[in-house]
Amino acid sequence: MTTITPAYIKLQPRQAQRLAIHAVCACVVSAIAVLIADFVVPDHDWIADTISDLGAGKFEFIVDIGIYALSSALIATSLMAAHVHLGGWRWSLGAVGLAVLGLIVFLIGARNEYGDNDSEGVVIHVYLVYALGFLMATVPALMAKGASRVGSGFERGLVAISILWGLSAPIFFFLPTAIDGIYERYLGLIAFTLICLLSRLFFRFSKEITPQ
Repeated sequence: MTTITPAYIKLQPRQAQRLAIHAVCACVVSAIAVLIADFVVPDHDWIADTISDLGAGKFEFIVDIGIYALSSALIATSLMAAHVHLGGWRWSLGAVGLAVLGLIVFLIGARNEYGDNDSEGVVIHVYLVYALGFLMATVPALMAKGASRVGSGFERGLVAISILWGLSAPIFFFLPTAIDGIYERYLGLIAFTLICLLSRLFFRFSKEITPQ
């Protein structure tokens, strides 16, 4: 049996940089896909109609591309968190939470239920949404302390995202349908902010340890 010693363990900072770039680009693709669907889908009101409304119908593939791109961004962020582990069980839980978020987003796209009162089979859309909401509030808070080792600004940013999401997300379920579409897009921007902030953290950290 080969004994693994610290000499065999090498950080791969450039891999973390590539994942960070992918995560940010995937967020851009996701946003563009939704914008394209906003213009392509007939009789769509982006203020009143949700992204789920865009994902049901003839042009659902456009939104699906955006959803899968967002899923890949979350998984890439999870891989970065595991690769550049900043210590503690909270960080570990946060890394796993990001992976689960990526899976949830993927399932939302793959199931094609979109909360449209589909009664065929087991409808899990609403449960996926609840799980997504819970994780989006807890994951940034879990990772805040570890992020402070790279910079206090990252810690404050993650705490702010956690609080903002925790206060904002529940409101969505009580909004009138005339404005819930634009509010859902606001929540999407918070998710993008989380991914981009963590990507910046990992890119900055990995760049500092990359040999010049």
